Amino acid sequence: YVGWMSIFVVAPIIIMVVYAFSTAAGDFTLENFARMGTYTAVFTRSFKLAIIATLIALLIGYPVSYMLSKEGPQVQRIAMVLIMLPMWMNFLLRTYSWMSILENNGLLNQLFQQIGLIDLYNQIVLGMVYNYLPFMILPIYSVLVKLDHSLIEAARDLGASSVQVFRKVILPLSLPGVLSGITMVFVPSVSTFAISRMLGGGTELLLGDLIERQFLGGAYNPQLGAAISLVTMVIVLV
Repeated sequence: YVGWMSIFVVAPIIIMVVYAFSTAAGDFTLENFARMGTYTAVFTRSFKLAIIATLIALLIGYPVSYMLSKEGPQVQRIAMVLIMLPMWMNFLLRTYSWMSILENNGLLNQLFQQIGLIDLYNQIVLGMVYNYLPFMILPIYSVLVKLDHSLIEAARDLGASSVQVFRKVILPLSLPGVLSGITMVFVPSVSTFAISRMLGGGTELLLGDLIERQFLGGAYNPQLGAAISLVTMVIVLV
């Protein structure tokens, strides 16, 4: 495990740090970080959409997890299969399906546009929530299903209402799952590039798109791409 992590996690991070503080000639520089101000709008947009997607996923995922935890084993098994079933399909194919659903001439998109519910930002958030919602449901469900029901019974015996039981017993005990779910949704959302390109039409640049362009685009600049990646990683870590 230590060898695997050293090769595929630690070593790439070290390489990224070296690139971030280097010029194309290999000299030490802080110029890559000095250019970050140019991309303030991209940082703001990426974190804003990721936070919105994470909150929506939490608002949907927690009630679903809570209801599932109260069902019998057979219903739980079927529900888990249904939740995981889309994940067995390729990520790009799932996103392509939403492109078809939300295409300009599509009935659903026309309906959303008439009621002012959909625009490019909303389409990107929708793609994030759809693709990453299972990562919110599963950790919360895994915590709720293992709760000690004797604590809930004790709270009721002591006169607590259903709201008080949830607020003072269930919610605090489920916070580890909530925090895990938030992390597992927020991190890929803030760094995504396929969803923004496909559902946003490539017009709304996010951090993932910006980083990819530095490594694969015409303006090849891996030093800048590494610096942006490093700053993003530090912000997410904090």
